[in-house]
Amino acid sequence: MSSITVYENLANAIILQAVRDYRTALKCLKMNPKNKNAQHDRTEIERFFRSQWYSALTSVDGEMLIHSLCEEVGV
Repeated sequence: MSSITVYENLANAIILQAVRDYRTALKCLKMNPKNKNAQHDRTEIERFFRSQWYSALTSVDGEMLIHSLCEEVGV
């Protein structure tokens, strides 16, 4: 496996974990909008999706991803 493939796999794993965590936070907030931990997670993950680091890891638009996940969860 080439080093580029290893880094691409790592980048993909980072993004996928952020997506999973974001979905979880959104679902928690849908059930309990005052959940401080879920509010914090949502804020931090949205910051990540809008960051330069995220942009370096993927070409997927962070704002579009946030919007799509919010629609998916229904918030």
